[in-house]
Order: sequence, then structure tokens, then C-alpha cells
Amino acid sequence: MRRSKGTRQGTRSILKRSKAQSGRLNIRRIMHKYEPGDRVGIVLDGGQQRGMPHRRFQGRTGFIQEQQGKAYVVAVKDGNMQKTVIARPEHLRPLE
Repeated sequence: MRRSKGTRQGTRSILKRSKAQSGRLNIRRIMHKYEPGDRVGIVLDGGQQRGMPHRRFQGRTGFIQEQQGKAYVVAVKDGNMQKTVIARPEHLRPLE
């Protein structure tokens, strides 16, 4: 059988949720408003597929640049390159 090469390849452990959390929405994360310049952590939520960034950005820290519809544009440093990630607030956590 050929190996899958999709964008969610190898995410079984990353996107897995506990039995208590499965099917639940974290309303505090969805309703949180971010301002440009806020520091956020990218934590993928397996229960929500919409607005999910690529798995390579799981656990990364970035800064909010702007809001784009319901999602936010986050500047993330990937090695020596500056990249922009578009993610919805379900996949972001505020950092102090």
C-alpha cells in the first residue's frame, strides 16, 4: 500500500483528543478577541477542522498581524524565515 502524502499525514497523536474533550467546543478560545501585536501559541484542535493551520506550526509562537474575516493572520518564525499563518481562534492560545 502506498504511503499517504496528504496535509494531515502523521497527525494521529497531534490531533487526538481525550474522551472527556471529544465533541466539546472551548467557547473561551473561540470568543477571545486578539489585537495586532498580541503574542499567541498555535495549538491545533482536532475537533475543529475549519481554519486549522498546517501541522508543522503546532506548538509554535507568533504575533497577531491582523484579522481576516473570522480568522487571524499570525506571523511565525520558521527557522530564519518569517511566515504568515492564517488560523481561526480555536487553534490559538493567548500568551503573556
